Order: sequence, then structure tokens, then C-alpha cells
Amino acid sequence: MSLIIQPANLDAADFHALIGAHKALMLETSPPESSHALLIDGLKDPSLTVWEMRHDDKLVGCGALKAMEGGRAGEIKSMHTVAQFRGSGLGQSMLGHIMSAARERYYSDLYLETGAQPAFAPARRLYERHGFAKCGPFAGYIEDPNSVFMHKALTTD
Repeated sequence: MSLIIQPANLDAADFHALIGAHKALMLETSPPESSHALLIDGLKDPSLTVWEMRHDDKLVGCGALKAMEGGRAGEIKSMHTVAQFRGSGLGQSMLGHIMSAARERYYSDLYLETGAQPAFAPARRLYERHGFAKCGPFAGYIEDPNSVFMHKALTTD
């Protein structure tokens, strides 16, 4: 598999379609008030770095890293793999890429929010395999039975 992770072209039609599909999937599994998936305008926030994954020129996924206030931590956002490629290790590749970028920025901690519903179990397992553990709400999130908040202290591992 020829996989490339590169800065996302947020204006490309295929990226718009991917983000639309991501948001739709989040709204299928979570109530609107518990869906924190960003649309294109949100991804253009200067505190975010957004990457896309391409397999043989086909857009197959994305992920983002948000600089948190204080500059010592980051939040993983917008992790998504298209349905036909889920379970093939692409999420792990993107997560590794984001974690490497966070270390390069000398972040001491990474956080994320994901869903509590069964549909999000594979994502939670992926994060747990990479050392993330449940934590309380962070960065303006509030306690929500539909959300799972996770944290990982970054080391040189």
C-alpha cells in the first residue's frame, strides 16, 4: 500500500466531501450537542494543523493536531478513515504521525475527545493501545455521557 500523509488541502472538493462524511457519521452516532467534529471552517483555525492520508492518490483519511492554550499540550482532532479502509492500520499511521508532530513541538501532553457509543469502541481501543487513558473534561469541554476524554503524557517512547 502506497500511503502518503501530507498537509491537507482544505479547499479540495474531495477533502470537503471527506469532512462532510465524517460530520455525518458523528451525527449518526452522537446527539448534535455531543458532536465535536469540525467542519471546514473550524479546521481553518490557525491553532490547527490538518493532515490528509492518500493511498495511490485517493483520499482515505485525515487527522489534526490543535495547539492548546499555553503551548505545552495538544488535542487530537478530526481523526477519520473512510469506511472501506477501516481496520487496515491507517488510523494507527495517522495517530503515529500526529504523536510525532506533537513531540517535535515539545508538547508534554496530548488529549482527545471521542464518543462513548459502541461505534467508537475501535477508536478507543486504538488510543488505549498507544498509551491514552481516560481522563476528565479538558479545554472547555464539559462532562457528557456521550463523550470519552483521554490523555497521554508524551515521552520519548
